[in-house]
Amino acid sequence: MRRAPLLALLAALSAAPAVPLAAQDAGPTLTLDDAIQLALRRNRDLKVASFYPGIARANLLAARGQFDPALVASRTFNESQFNTYSGLIPVNDQTKVDAYSIGVQGILPLGTLYSITGSTQEVRDPTNGIIKNFQTFGGFQVTQPLLKGFGFGANLVNVRIAKANRSIGDLALRQSAIDTVTNVVLAYSGLQLAHDQLDAAERARALAVQQLDENEKRYKVGQASQSDVLTSRAYASQYEESILIAQRQVRDAQNNLRNIIGEDTFFEDEPLFTLAPMEVPEVAIDRRADLQRALEMRPDYQQQRLAIVKSRASEAYALNSLLPQVNFVGGYGYNGSAYTFSASRQMVQDHMNPSVSAGLTVTLPLTFAAGRGNLRSARLQREQTEAALKQLEANIALGVATAEGQIEVTGKRVVADQAAVELAKKALQAEEKKQKAGMSSTLNVVQQEQLLAQDESSISNALAAQRAAVANFDHALGTTLERHHITLAAE
Repeated sequence: MRRAPLLALLAALSAAPAVPLAAQDAGPTLTLDDAIQLALRRNRDLKVASFYPGIARANLLAARGQFDPALVASRTFNESQFNTYSGLIPVNDQTKVDAYSIGVQGILPLGTLYSITGSTQEVRDPTNGIIKNFQTFGGFQVTQPLLKGFGFGANLVNVRIAKANRSIGDLALRQSAIDTVTNVVLAYSGLQLAHDQLDAAERARALAVQQLDENEKRYKVGQASQSDVLTSRAYASQYEESILIAQRQVRDAQNNLRNIIGEDTFFEDEPLFTLAPMEVPEVAIDRRADLQRALEMRPDYQQQRLAIVKSRASEAYALNSLLPQVNFVGGYGYNGSAYTFSASRQMVQDHMNPSVSAGLTVTLPLTFAAGRGNLRSARLQREQTEAALKQLEANIALGVATAEGQIEVTGKRVVADQAAVELAKKALQAEEKKQKAGMSSTLNVVQQEQLLAQDESSISNALAAQRAAVANFDHALGTTLERHHITLAAE
Protein backbone atom coordinates (compact mmCIF):
# COMPACT_ATOMS: atom_id res chain seq x y z
CA MET A 1 0.00 0.00 0.00
CA ARG A 2 1.45 3.32 -1.08
CA ARG A 3 2.17 5.77 1.76
CA ALA A 4 1.36 9.47 1.20
CA PRO A 5 4.22 11.76 2.28
CA LEU A 6 3.58 13.59 5.52
CA LEU A 7 4.03 17.10 4.13
CA ALA A 8 1.86 16.41 1.08
CA LEU A 9 -0.92 15.08 3.26
CA LEU A 10 -0.81 18.08 5.61
CA ALA A 11 -0.72 20.46 2.65
CA ALA A 12 -3.78 18.77 1.20
CA LEU A 13 -5.55 19.18 4.53
CA SER A 14 -4.86 22.91 4.73
CA ALA A 15 -5.63 23.60 1.04
CA ALA A 16 -9.03 21.91 0.91
CA PRO A 17 -12.08 24.17 0.33
CA ALA A 18 -14.30 25.17 3.24
CA VAL A 19 -17.72 23.78 2.32
CA PRO A 20 -20.55 22.15 4.26
CA LEU A 21 -20.13 18.50 5.22
CA ALA A 22 -22.77 17.18 2.91
CA ALA A 23 -21.34 19.02 -0.11
CA GLN A 24 -17.63 18.52 0.45
CA ASP A 25 -15.53 16.90 -2.23
CA ALA A 26 -13.36 13.95 -1.34
CA GLY A 27 -10.41 15.05 0.78
CA PRO A 28 -6.89 13.61 0.84
CA THR A 29 -6.63 9.84 0.80
CA LEU A 30 -5.54 8.49 4.14
CA THR A 31 -4.56 4.86 4.53
CA LEU A 32 -4.17 3.11 7.85
CA ASP A 33 -0.39 3.01 7.32
CA ASP A 34 -0.42 6.76 6.69
CA ALA A 35 -2.27 7.37 9.93
CA ILE A 36 0.09 5.14 11.90
CA GLN A 37 3.18 6.85 10.50
CA LEU A 38 1.76 10.28 11.26
CA ALA A 39 0.99 9.21 14.83
CA LEU A 40 4.47 7.76 15.36
CA ARG A 41 5.94 11.11 14.34
CA ARG A 42 3.50 13.53 15.90
CA ASN A 43 1.42 11.93 18.66
CA ARG A 44 1.81 14.01 21.80
CA ASP A 45 1.62 11.14 24.31
CA LEU A 46 4.28 9.26 22.37
CA LYS A 47 6.44 12.39 22.28
CA VAL A 48 6.33 12.58 26.08
CA ALA A 49 7.18 8.89 26.40
CA SER A 50 10.14 9.28 24.02
CA PHE A 51 12.04 11.11 26.78
CA TYR A 52 11.94 8.14 29.16
CA PRO A 53 14.88 6.19 27.67
CA GLY A 54 17.15 9.24 27.52
CA ILE A 55 16.39 10.21 31.11
CA ALA A 56 16.98 6.66 32.31
CA ARG A 57 20.33 6.44 30.48
CA ALA A 58 21.43 9.75 31.97
CA ASN A 59 20.58 8.47 35.44
CA LEU A 60 22.54 5.27 34.78
CA LEU A 61 25.53 7.35 33.74
CA ALA A 62 25.26 9.30 36.99
CA ALA A 63 24.98 6.09 39.04
CA ARG A 64 28.08 4.60 37.44
CA GLY A 65 29.90 7.89 37.89
CA GLN A 66 30.15 7.36 41.64
CA PHE A 67 33.02 4.94 40.93
CA ASP A 68 34.97 7.39 38.80
CA PRO A 69 38.27 8.44 40.43
CA ALA A 70 38.70 12.09 41.33
CA LEU A 71 41.79 14.26 41.17
CA VAL A 72 42.22 16.16 44.44
CA ALA A 73 44.67 19.02 44.98
CA SER A 74 45.03 21.33 47.94
CA ARG A 75 47.17 24.16 49.21
CA THR A 76 46.91 25.42 52.79
CA PHE A 77 48.80 27.88 54.97
CA ASN A 78 48.90 27.74 58.75
CA GLU A 79 50.57 30.12 61.20
CA SER A 80 50.74 29.37 64.93
CA GLN A 81 52.08 31.53 67.76
CA PHE A 82 52.93 30.36 71.25
CA ASN A 83 53.96 32.79 74.00
CA THR A 84 56.14 30.94 76.52
CA TYR A 85 58.92 31.74 78.98
CA SER A 86 62.51 30.63 79.10
CA GLY A 87 63.10 31.26 82.78
CA LEU A 88 62.08 34.87 83.29
CA ILE A 89 62.51 35.75 79.64
CA PRO A 90 59.35 35.69 77.45
CA VAL A 91 59.69 33.76 74.21
CA ASN A 92 57.45 34.17 71.16
CA ASP A 93 57.40 30.88 69.23
CA GLN A 94 55.99 31.43 65.73
CA THR A 95 55.56 28.50 63.32
CA LYS A 96 54.49 28.82 59.69
CA VAL A 97 53.50 25.84 57.56
CA ASP A 98 52.77 25.82 53.81
CA ALA A 99 51.18 22.49 52.79
CA TYR A 100 50.66 21.16 49.26
CA SER A 101 49.08 17.89 48.18
CA ILE A 102 47.81 16.22 45.05
CA GLY A 103 46.34 12.81 44.55
CA VAL A 104 43.63 10.51 43.26
CA GLN A 105 40.82 9.15 45.38
CA GLY A 106 37.67 7.16 44.83
CA ILE A 107 35.54 4.20 45.81
CA LEU A 108 35.44 0.66 44.38
CA PRO A 109 32.33 -1.51 43.91
CA LEU A 110 33.29 -3.52 47.01
CA GLY A 111 33.10 -0.35 49.09
CA THR A 112 36.84 0.24 49.27
CA LEU A 113 37.75 3.88 49.76
CA TYR A 114 41.21 4.59 48.39
CA SER A 115 43.50 7.58 48.18
CA ILE A 116 46.86 7.80 46.41
CA THR A 117 48.53 11.00 47.56
CA GLY A 118 51.73 12.96 47.28
CA SER A 119 52.16 15.82 49.77
CA THR A 120 54.76 18.15 51.17
CA GLN A 121 54.91 20.68 54.00
CA GLU A 122 57.25 23.60 54.19
CA VAL A 123 57.79 24.26 57.92
CA ARG A 124 59.40 27.43 59.21
CA ASP A 125 60.08 27.71 62.97
CA PRO A 126 63.04 30.08 63.59
CA THR A 127 62.55 29.92 67.36
CA ASN A 128 63.44 26.25 67.37
CA GLY A 129 66.13 26.65 64.76
CA ILE A 130 64.10 25.50 61.79
CA ILE A 131 64.68 28.06 59.10
CA LYS A 132 63.05 25.92 56.41
CA ASN A 133 62.19 22.24 56.33
CA PHE A 134 60.31 20.23 53.72
CA GLN A 135 58.42 17.17 54.96
CA THR A 136 57.24 15.04 52.04
CA PHE A 137 55.04 11.97 51.87
CA GLY A 138 54.06 9.67 49.01
CA GLY A 139 51.80 6.66 49.40
CA PHE A 140 48.26 5.37 49.64
CA GLN A 141 45.54 4.88 52.21
CA VAL A 142 42.52 2.56 52.12
CA THR A 143 39.37 2.18 54.18
CA GLN A 144 37.70 -1.17 53.64
CA PRO A 145 34.30 -1.86 55.20
CA LEU A 146 34.13 -5.41 56.52
CA LEU A 147 30.43 -5.60 57.38
CA LYS A 148 28.19 -2.63 56.69
CA GLY A 149 29.08 -1.13 53.31
CA PHE A 150 30.93 -4.24 52.08
CA GLY A 151 30.05 -6.03 48.85
CA PHE A 152 28.33 -5.42 45.55
CA GLY A 153 24.86 -5.47 47.06
CA ALA A 154 25.64 -2.48 49.25
CA ASN A 155 27.55 -0.44 46.70
CA LEU A 156 25.92 -1.25 43.37
CA VAL A 157 22.32 -0.67 44.46
CA ASN A 158 22.04 2.64 42.58
CA VAL A 159 23.61 1.14 39.45
CA ARG A 160 21.32 -1.89 39.54
CA ILE A 161 18.23 0.26 40.01
CA ALA A 162 19.37 2.63 37.25
CA LYS A 163 19.98 -0.30 34.86
CA ALA A 164 16.51 -1.62 35.61
CA ASN A 165 15.08 1.86 35.03
CA ARG A 166 16.92 2.05 31.70
CA SER A 167 15.15 -1.09 30.54
CA ILE A 168 11.89 0.17 32.03
CA GLY A 169 12.29 3.40 30.06
CA ASP A 170 12.68 1.46 26.82
CA LEU A 171 9.67 -0.67 27.69
CA ALA A 172 7.60 2.39 28.61
CA LEU A 173 8.33 3.86 25.19
CA ARG A 174 7.38 0.58 23.53
CA GLN A 175 4.16 0.42 25.55
CA SER A 176 3.31 3.97 24.54
CA ALA A 177 3.95 3.10 20.89
CA ILE A 178 1.70 0.02 21.18
CA ASP A 179 -1.04 2.10 22.80
CA THR A 180 -0.70 4.80 20.15
CA VAL A 181 -0.84 2.40 17.20
CA THR A 182 -3.79 0.57 18.76
CA ASN A 183 -5.61 3.87 19.24
CA VAL A 184 -4.92 4.78 15.61
CA VAL A 185 -6.32 1.46 14.40
CA LEU A 186 -9.42 1.83 16.56
CA ALA A 187 -9.94 5.46 15.55
CA TYR A 188 -9.43 4.66 11.87
CA SER A 189 -11.88 1.77 12.17
CA GLY A 190 -14.33 4.05 13.98
CA LEU A 191 -14.08 6.61 11.20
CA GLN A 192 -14.65 3.90 8.61
CA LEU A 193 -17.70 2.72 10.59
CA ALA A 194 -19.05 6.28 10.65
CA HIS A 195 -18.64 6.53 6.87
CA ASP A 196 -20.30 3.12 6.42
CA GLN A 197 -23.22 4.18 8.59
CA LEU A 198 -23.58 7.40 6.62
CA ASP A 199 -23.46 5.48 3.35
CA ALA A 200 -26.08 3.03 4.66
CA ALA A 201 -28.36 5.89 5.71
CA GLU A 202 -27.98 7.56 2.32
CA ARG A 203 -28.71 4.27 0.51
CA ALA A 204 -31.79 3.76 2.63
CA ARG A 205 -32.97 7.27 1.87
CA ALA A 206 -32.31 6.71 -1.84
CA LEU A 207 -34.48 3.58 -1.73
CA ALA A 208 -37.21 5.50 0.07
CA VAL A 209 -37.06 8.34 -2.44
CA GLN A 210 -37.17 5.83 -5.30
CA GLN A 211 -40.22 4.20 -3.73
CA LEU A 212 -41.84 7.61 -3.33
CA ASP A 213 -41.23 8.46 -7.02
CA GLU A 214 -42.70 5.16 -8.15
CA ASN A 215 -45.80 5.56 -5.98
CA GLU A 216 -46.35 9.09 -7.23
CA LYS A 217 -46.21 7.83 -10.83
CA ARG A 218 -48.54 4.97 -9.99
CA TYR A 219 -50.90 7.37 -8.21
CA LYS A 220 -51.15 9.54 -11.32
CA VAL A 221 -52.30 6.55 -13.39
CA GLY A 222 -54.58 5.26 -10.66
CA GLN A 223 -52.50 2.24 -9.66
CA ALA A 224 -51.70 3.52 -6.14
CA SER A 225 -53.64 5.32 -3.47
CA GLN A 226 -52.89 8.67 -1.88
CA SER A 227 -52.18 6.75 1.31
CA ASP A 228 -49.33 4.90 -0.44
CA VAL A 229 -47.81 8.23 -1.49
CA LEU A 230 -48.10 9.69 2.02
CA THR A 231 -46.59 6.56 3.57
CA SER A 232 -43.62 6.70 1.17
CA ARG A 233 -43.13 10.43 1.78
CA ALA A 234 -43.20 9.99 5.58
CA TYR A 235 -40.71 7.11 5.39
CA ALA A 236 -38.31 9.12 3.18
CA SER A 237 -38.43 12.10 5.54
CA GLN A 238 -37.42 9.94 8.50
CA TYR A 239 -33.92 9.50 7.06
CA GLU A 240 -33.07 13.19 7.14
CA GLU A 241 -32.44 13.04 10.87
CA SER A 242 -30.41 9.81 10.68
CA ILE A 243 -28.26 11.30 7.94
CA LEU A 244 -27.60 14.44 10.00
CA ILE A 245 -26.59 12.28 12.97
CA ALA A 246 -24.37 10.12 10.76
CA GLN A 247 -22.68 13.20 9.29
CA ARG A 248 -21.93 14.48 12.80
CA GLN A 249 -20.51 11.10 13.75
CA VAL A 250 -18.22 11.20 10.72
CA ARG A 251 -16.90 14.62 11.71
CA ASP A 252 -16.41 13.62 15.36
CA ALA A 253 -14.69 10.36 14.38
CA GLN A 254 -12.35 12.22 12.03
CA ASN A 255 -11.49 14.77 14.72
CA ASN A 256 -10.69 11.92 17.10
CA LEU A 257 -8.35 10.37 14.54
CA ARG A 258 -6.74 13.72 13.72
CA ASN A 259 -6.09 14.31 17.41
CA ILE A 260 -4.30 10.96 17.72
CA ILE A 261 -2.12 11.63 14.66
CA GLY A 262 -0.98 14.93 16.14
CA GLU A 263 -3.31 17.60 14.77
CA ASP A 264 -4.34 20.43 17.09
CA THR A 265 -7.02 22.34 15.15
CA PHE A 266 -10.49 20.95 14.54
CA PHE A 267 -12.48 23.31 12.34
CA GLU A 268 -15.75 22.33 10.72
CA ASP A 269 -14.48 23.22 7.25
CA GLU A 270 -11.62 20.72 7.35
CA PRO A 271 -11.87 18.31 4.38
CA LEU A 272 -12.98 14.77 5.03
CA PHE A 273 -10.45 12.02 4.52
CA THR A 274 -10.96 9.53 1.74
CA LEU A 275 -10.30 6.23 3.47
CA ALA A 276 -8.70 3.18 1.92
CA PRO A 277 -10.51 -0.07 2.75
CA MET A 278 -9.24 -1.47 6.04
CA GLU A 279 -8.66 -5.16 5.71
CA VAL A 280 -8.98 -7.51 8.66
CA PRO A 281 -5.96 -9.84 8.91
CA GLU A 282 -6.38 -13.52 9.56
CA VAL A 283 -5.74 -14.43 13.18
CA ALA A 284 -4.89 -17.95 14.32
CA ILE A 285 -5.83 -18.60 17.94
CA ASP A 286 -3.78 -20.92 20.13
CA ARG A 287 -4.81 -20.26 23.72
CA ARG A 288 -1.80 -21.67 25.53
CA ALA A 289 0.71 -20.27 23.04
CA ASP A 290 -1.05 -16.89 23.02
CA LEU A 291 -0.81 -16.53 26.80
CA GLN A 292 2.87 -17.46 26.79
CA ARG A 293 3.53 -15.00 23.98
CA ALA A 294 1.74 -12.27 25.90
CA LEU A 295 3.95 -12.87 28.94
CA GLU A 296 7.01 -12.62 26.69
CA MET A 297 5.92 -9.60 24.65
CA ARG A 298 3.85 -7.40 26.94
CA PRO A 299 5.98 -4.36 27.97
CA ASP A 300 3.92 -3.78 31.11
CA TYR A 301 4.63 -7.34 32.29
CA GLN A 302 8.35 -6.95 31.67
CA GLN A 303 8.27 -3.63 33.53
CA GLN A 304 6.71 -5.31 36.53
CA ARG A 305 9.39 -8.00 36.50
CA LEU A 306 12.04 -5.29 36.51
CA ALA A 307 10.25 -3.64 39.44
CA ILE A 308 10.99 -6.84 41.38
CA VAL A 309 14.66 -6.56 40.40
CA LYS A 310 14.70 -3.03 41.80
CA SER A 311 12.96 -4.03 45.02
CA ARG A 312 15.39 -6.93 45.56
CA ALA A 313 18.34 -4.60 45.10
CA SER A 314 16.87 -2.22 47.68
CA GLU A 315 16.25 -5.12 50.06
CA ALA A 316 19.86 -6.32 49.73
CA TYR A 317 21.07 -2.79 50.48
CA ALA A 318 18.78 -2.53 53.50
CA LEU A 319 19.96 -5.90 54.81
CA ASN A 320 23.58 -4.82 54.58
CA SER A 321 22.79 -1.50 56.26
CA LEU A 322 21.55 -3.38 59.32
CA LEU A 323 25.06 -4.68 60.05
CA PRO A 324 27.52 -2.93 62.40
CA GLN A 325 30.08 -0.60 60.85
CA VAL A 326 33.50 -2.27 61.04
CA ASN A 327 36.17 -0.72 58.83
CA PHE A 328 39.76 -1.65 58.24
CA VAL A 329 41.91 1.43 57.84
CA GLY A 330 45.44 1.13 56.52
CA GLY A 331 48.11 2.85 54.53
CA TYR A 332 51.62 2.59 53.24
CA GLY A 333 54.10 5.12 51.93
CA TYR A 334 57.45 6.83 52.31
CA ASN A 335 58.54 10.00 54.03
CA GLY A 336 61.17 12.58 53.27
CA SER A 337 62.54 15.44 55.35
CA ALA A 338 65.18 17.90 54.17
CA TYR A 339 65.99 21.58 53.91
CA THR A 340 65.06 21.60 50.21
CA PHE A 341 62.03 20.23 48.46
CA SER A 342 64.05 18.36 45.86
CA ALA A 343 66.07 16.55 48.51
CA SER A 344 62.95 15.68 50.46
CA ARG A 345 61.21 14.40 47.36
CA GLN A 346 64.24 12.34 46.41
CA MET A 347 64.05 10.53 49.73
CA VAL A 348 60.49 9.50 48.90
CA GLN A 349 61.51 8.38 45.44
CA ASP A 350 64.31 6.32 46.93
CA HIS A 351 61.77 4.59 49.20
CA MET A 352 63.41 5.85 52.34
CA ASN A 353 61.64 6.19 55.68
CA PRO A 354 58.73 3.80 55.09
CA SER A 355 55.45 4.50 56.84
CA VAL A 356 52.89 1.80 57.68
CA SER A 357 49.49 2.15 59.37
CA ALA A 358 46.72 -0.32 60.15
CA GLY A 359 43.70 -0.42 62.39
CA LEU A 360 40.00 -0.98 62.85
CA THR A 361 37.14 1.41 63.51
CA VAL A 362 33.88 0.10 64.90
CA THR A 363 30.54 1.91 64.98
CA LEU A 364 27.74 0.04 66.73
CA PRO A 365 24.21 1.54 66.87
CA LEU A 366 22.53 1.06 70.21
CA THR A 367 19.07 0.17 68.88
CA PHE A 368 19.34 -0.61 65.12
CA ALA A 369 15.87 0.90 64.81
CA ALA A 370 16.62 2.70 61.55
CA GLY A 371 18.17 -0.39 59.98
CA ARG A 372 15.36 -2.68 61.09
CA GLY A 373 12.74 -0.25 59.81
CA ASN A 374 14.43 0.15 56.44
CA LEU A 375 14.81 -3.61 56.02
CA ARG A 376 11.19 -4.27 56.96
CA SER A 377 10.00 -1.64 54.51
CA ALA A 378 12.21 -2.96 51.70
CA ARG A 379 11.03 -6.52 52.31
CA LEU A 380 7.37 -5.53 52.25
CA GLN A 381 7.88 -3.54 49.05
CA ARG A 382 9.52 -6.55 47.42
CA GLU A 383 6.62 -8.78 48.47
CA GLN A 384 4.20 -6.15 47.17
CA THR A 385 5.84 -6.06 43.72
CA GLU A 386 5.81 -9.86 43.57
CA ALA A 387 2.09 -9.87 44.43
CA ALA A 388 1.48 -7.19 41.79
CA LEU A 389 3.23 -9.41 39.24
CA LYS A 390 0.90 -12.30 40.08
CA GLN A 391 -2.07 -9.98 39.78
CA LEU A 392 -0.87 -8.74 36.41
CA GLU A 393 -0.39 -12.32 35.18
CA ALA A 394 -4.01 -13.07 36.03
CA ASN A 395 -5.20 -9.88 34.32
CA ILE A 396 -3.18 -10.71 31.22
CA ALA A 397 -4.62 -14.23 31.11
CA LEU A 398 -8.13 -12.79 31.38
CA GLY A 399 -7.41 -10.13 28.76
CA VAL A 400 -6.00 -12.65 26.29
CA ALA A 401 -8.96 -14.99 26.79
CA THR A 402 -11.41 -12.10 26.29
CA ALA A 403 -9.60 -10.94 23.15
CA GLU A 404 -9.62 -14.47 21.73
CA GLY A 405 -13.33 -14.79 22.43
CA GLN A 406 -14.00 -11.50 20.66
CA ILE A 407 -12.04 -12.69 17.63
CA GLU A 408 -14.22 -15.76 17.40
CA VAL A 409 -17.60 -14.13 18.05
CA THR A 410 -17.03 -11.12 15.77
CA GLY A 411 -16.03 -13.45 12.94
CA LYS A 412 -19.29 -15.33 13.38
CA ARG A 413 -21.22 -12.06 13.58
CA VAL A 414 -19.81 -10.90 10.26
CA VAL A 415 -20.78 -14.16 8.54
CA ALA A 416 -24.28 -14.08 10.01
CA ASP A 417 -24.86 -10.40 9.20
CA GLN A 418 -23.58 -10.79 5.66
CA ALA A 419 -26.07 -13.61 5.13
CA ALA A 420 -28.81 -11.46 6.65
CA VAL A 421 -28.03 -8.59 4.27
CA GLU A 422 -28.19 -10.85 1.24
CA LEU A 423 -31.50 -12.31 2.39
CA ALA A 424 -32.89 -8.83 3.13
CA LYS A 425 -31.99 -7.69 -0.39
CA LYS A 426 -33.73 -10.68 -1.93
CA ALA A 427 -36.76 -10.17 0.28
CA LEU A 428 -36.98 -6.51 -0.75
CA GLN A 429 -36.71 -7.40 -4.41
CA ALA A 430 -39.45 -9.98 -4.03
CA GLU A 431 -41.70 -7.52 -2.19
CA GLU A 432 -41.16 -4.88 -4.87
CA LYS A 433 -42.18 -7.38 -7.58
CA LYS A 434 -45.28 -8.28 -5.60
CA GLN A 435 -46.13 -4.59 -5.26
CA LYS A 436 -45.83 -4.02 -9.02
CA ALA A 437 -48.10 -7.00 -9.55
CA GLY A 438 -50.62 -5.51 -7.13
CA MET A 439 -50.11 -8.27 -4.57
CA SER A 440 -48.38 -6.21 -1.88
CA SER A 441 -48.70 -2.81 -0.23
CA THR A 442 -46.36 0.14 0.14
CA LEU A 443 -46.20 -0.54 3.85
CA ASN A 444 -44.79 -4.03 3.26
CA VAL A 445 -42.13 -2.63 0.92
CA VAL A 446 -41.23 0.05 3.48
CA GLN A 447 -40.88 -2.58 6.17
CA GLN A 448 -38.53 -4.62 3.97
CA GLU A 449 -36.47 -1.50 3.24
CA GLN A 450 -36.22 -0.83 6.99
CA LEU A 451 -35.09 -4.40 7.62
CA LEU A 452 -32.42 -4.04 4.93
CA ALA A 453 -31.23 -0.76 6.46
CA GLN A 454 -31.01 -2.41 9.88
CA ASP A 455 -29.08 -5.36 8.50
CA GLU A 456 -26.65 -3.07 6.65
CA SER A 457 -26.11 -1.14 9.88
CA SER A 458 -25.54 -4.43 11.69
CA ILE A 459 -22.92 -5.62 9.20
CA SER A 460 -21.10 -2.29 9.46
CA ASN A 461 -21.02 -2.63 13.25
CA ALA A 462 -19.96 -6.27 13.03
CA LEU A 463 -17.07 -5.44 10.68
CA ALA A 464 -15.98 -2.59 12.98
CA ALA A 465 -16.18 -4.93 15.97
CA GLN A 466 -14.07 -7.49 14.10
CA ARG A 467 -11.43 -4.88 13.28
CA ALA A 468 -11.42 -3.71 16.91
CA ALA A 469 -11.18 -7.32 18.12
CA VAL A 470 -8.01 -7.89 16.10
CA ALA A 471 -6.50 -4.62 17.35
CA ASN A 472 -7.34 -5.49 20.96
CA PHE A 473 -6.03 -9.04 20.46
CA ASP A 474 -2.67 -7.68 19.27
CA HIS A 475 -2.65 -5.23 22.18
CA ALA A 476 -3.39 -8.02 24.67
CA LEU A 477 -0.48 -10.06 23.28
CA GLY A 478 1.85 -7.07 22.93
CA THR A 479 2.34 -7.80 19.22
CA THR A 480 0.84 -4.63 17.77
CA LEU A 481 4.14 -3.29 16.45
CA GLU A 482 5.01 -6.62 14.85
CA ARG A 483 1.59 -6.76 13.19
CA HIS A 484 2.26 -3.42 11.49
CA HIS A 485 5.99 -4.06 10.85
CA ILE A 486 7.14 -1.23 13.12
CA THR A 487 10.58 -1.13 14.69
CA LEU A 488 11.38 1.56 17.22
CA ALA A 489 14.65 3.45 16.82
CA ALA A 490 15.88 2.27 20.25
CA GLU A 491 15.49 -1.36 19.13
